[in-house]
Amino acid sequence: MAFRASILSLYPEMFPGPLGTSLAGRALERGDWDLELHQIRDHATDRHRSVDDTPAGGGAGMVLRADILALAIDAASPAGDPRPRLLMSPRGRPLDQGRVRELAQSPGAVIVCGRFEGVDQRVIEARDLEEVSIGDYILSGGELAAMVLLDAVIRLLPGVMGNAESGAFESFETGLLEHPHYTRPREFEGAGIPEVLTSGDHARIDRWRREEAERLTRERRPDLWQRHTGE
Repeated sequence: MAFRASILSLYPEMFPGPLGTSLAGRALERGDWDLELHQIRDHATDRHRSVDDTPAGGGAGMVLRADILALAIDAASPAGDPRPRLLMSPRGRPLDQGRVRELAQSPGAVIVCGRFEGVDQRVIEARDLEEVSIGDYILSGGELAAMVLLDAVIRLLPGVMGNAESGAFESFETGLLEHPHYTRPREFEGAGIPEVLTSGDHARIDRWRREEAERLTRERRPDLWQRHTGE
């Protein structure tokens, strides 16, 4: 069964966007994954199709209403749907490769793209929404974040990457950043390819790649290095 992504958004026309090209786009055409789009505003109950209101307690901005969003979620994900319900949110758990792998092994995901100042907390709790963040910064809405999440997941689906081993040694898959890469030409603006990579000695090459991955991780991501070493 294909991975099924249901997107709840006030701007569903943003999809598939970049997900319609390259690996994800070809996988969508082949039916490796399905994309369903749901307009949250279709579930508004007044003639103005309102979906937001002022925040309780005062303050700037508007908040997505719990009742409207609940109707949209229930329509997209009825009782018994085994897929996780995700809310793209800057206060959510940071998305990492481990969670991406888990999602790639699931039947799909229901993804709510937030807007305005946020979403009424009651619907987050009532519909068991898992808040997910793609970084410590603020976007205009959750649509681009949802695309990032889906792109990361789709490339791990069976048959999407031509060579399944190509993803095995990428950054974060081993807990380290990826080692440097080189290719033709042999010389570029006075810089050559490290001799070890042209030696034909695969044991040396593997050792060099491991050492470089460790060096880059120590220098650039001490948090990852600490987690990797357990220090």
